Amino acid sequence: MKKAPFFIVVVIISAVISLTHAAHAQTAAPLTDAQRAQLQHDLQQVEADQAAAQKQLTAAQGQSASLSRDIAVLTAKIKAAQLDIQAKNLLIQSLGGQINDKQNHINDLEGSIARGKETLGDLLRKTNEFDQTSLPEVLLSEDSVSGFFNDVDTFQAVQQGLADTFTSLRSDEASTSAEKDALTTRQNAEVDARHEIQVQQANIQADQAQQKKLLSVSKVNEASYSTLVAQKQAEAAKIRSTLFALSGAQSIPFGDALNYANTVNQRTGVPQAFLLAILKQETNIGGNVGTCYLTNTSDGSGINSRTTAYVSNVMKPSRDVQPFVSITQSLGLDYRTMPVSCPQSIGYGGGMGPAQFIASTWMLLKDRIAAATGAATPDPWKPLDAFMAAGLYLDDLGAGSTSYSAQKNAACKYYSGRACGYVTGATAYGNSVMALADSIQRNQINPLLGL
Repeated sequence: MKKAPFFIVVVIISAVISLTHAAHAQTAAPLTDAQRAQLQHDLQQVEADQAAAQKQLTAAQGQSASLSRDIAVLTAKIKAAQLDIQAKNLLIQSLGGQINDKQNHINDLEGSIARGKETLGDLLRKTNEFDQTSLPEVLLSEDSVSGFFNDVDTFQAVQQGLADTFTSLRSDEASTSAEKDALTTRQNAEVDARHEIQVQQANIQADQAQQKKLLSVSKVNEASYSTLVAQKQAEAAKIRSTLFALSGAQSIPFGDALNYANTVNQRTGVPQAFLLAILKQETNIGGNVGTCYLTNTSDGSGINSRTTAYVSNVMKPSRDVQPFVSITQSLGLDYRTMPVSCPQSIGYGGGMGPAQFIASTWMLLKDRIAAATGAATPDPWKPLDAFMAAGLYLDDLGAGSTSYSAQKNAACKYYSGRACGYVTGATAYGNSVMALADSIQRNQINPLLGL
């Protein structure tokens, strides 16, 4: 059996090591040091201007209510928003260079890993050749004892080459994972910045329209201002009284829903508009939300509460039936008459109340809900308890963050258990929640705050 000469093995090993080191050394630099320094200088200047604009806004907001005060507030808000857009654009420029840098490094590392795996295969084949040759065969095939020892040296070199290659591959794969995490962080930061620019652009448009309206009033007389104030108050009252639909429970006035969301926000940090958007999204999913009763605890089947038709898979028997019975009994309720979500085309139903938690998940959260609300026995059909349960769970998923990307991923996890992009329908759910959150914030919450 012909064996690889020693110098060939050495060349293979040396090539792997040199390629690996070369991959680590190559790092593209899309931005020069001078460009980075200029971006940093520009950003610091804009941040200083932002601080001054915020000071002007705070001063204007502190004045007594009047037409001139409202105009001054809008002017300051517009300026602050414009500066924020400028700062975010500078940030995006900086992130763009970092993202290119990270992507190039990842490409180099992945190329090194591919080369390492190819060489690893060669070394394993050489090792297998040595392992399959018996000692007598080696001795009989060599012309001298020195030839035998050369083969032994070659075998040891191959073994060392295997160890070195394994070490290099592990190092490269660990570095690749770290670089990909860093790349994801930067990409999320860019997404967040772009979303904030869109929000601020919409804010500027709304504020400029309101400013134009106030300026036209000021040309007439100050008395007209009181009419505008009355209109705002009437709009706010209408928003508070508008019914907010809930799954498996009675609709409540939006003002009450916002109060519950405020309580949750104080406890968890989850934004009010985001929480309300999740609950609204859950309400609008499927035509049979909250319209099933569990009637058979053995197989988890039940009936449609509207038609009394038989429904299979209302709950998963091994997971949710007994917790559901326990929850209803602890509340003094009859499980056969408590509405839960009907199953969709696949899987099970069993979602309870406004937050649509299944019974097994509710049991995991009930002690934390009780601690947060003070309820002796949390009730999934009670709005405050349901709001708090959703808030605690969403906070666990990362929704307490102020970033757009973190909240969107939390929505996807709420829907599917995984971040956006992994489960069919999850990204669409996340996009819908974020659009709803923006609408609720802009059209319902902001008018109540006088924004």
